[in-house]
Amino acid sequence: MAEASDDHQVCSHCERAIPSSNIDLHFAHCSRNLEKCRLCGDMVPKKFAEEHFLSTHAPVACSQCSETMERDVLNFHKGENCPQRIVTCEYCEFPLPAIDLLEHQEVCGNRTELCHLCLKYIRLREKSGHESHCNGLVNDIAESSRNTRPPEGAQERPPPREFSPRRLLFSIAVTGIAVLLGSLFFQRKREQNQVH
Repeated sequence: MAEASDDHQVCSHCERAIPSSNIDLHFAHCSRNLEKCRLCGDMVPKKFAEEHFLSTHAPVACSQCSETMERDVLNFHKGENCPQRIVTCEYCEFPLPAIDLLEHQEVCGNRTELCHLCLKYIRLREKSGHESHCNGLVNDIAESSRNTRPPEGAQERPPPREFSPRRLLFSIAVTGIAVLLGSLFFQRKREQNQVH
């Protein structure tokens, strides 16, 4: 047993300072009943050593990403570090896995919304900065090409048609048929020119 001070000594088993008058009794009790955890160094009652290991240090897999870690860091991992934890996009409030957030926000932040003060379309990622200094005046010289106000006397264009997957497939099919017919036509024409 090491000396700590005149009235205290350090227990060689638990390494705590114990009053000198109690050190022998303390050491007998401490060495018989307590065990030092080899992983975290905590003194644990011997009868609860296995329970301590299972509840604190036993390796467990995260149910979201399958990464293995000690049980006592699992909750922190799930809340702060897990790449599969669900987070929310700051622009659209869509919930998605954290690993996909940056890519999603890169696209989502480039979407535009109409500023109701100056009637210009502003990227969502620039919206808060724009709103802080937007005075609501439209600058006629450097006005955005996306301004929604048509020039006076001009007719408004009809809104663009909705994108339709069916229309796209139809266009691809028509184009393919046209290319096939064209190649057959030119091949036949070439064969006729070679005969003459």
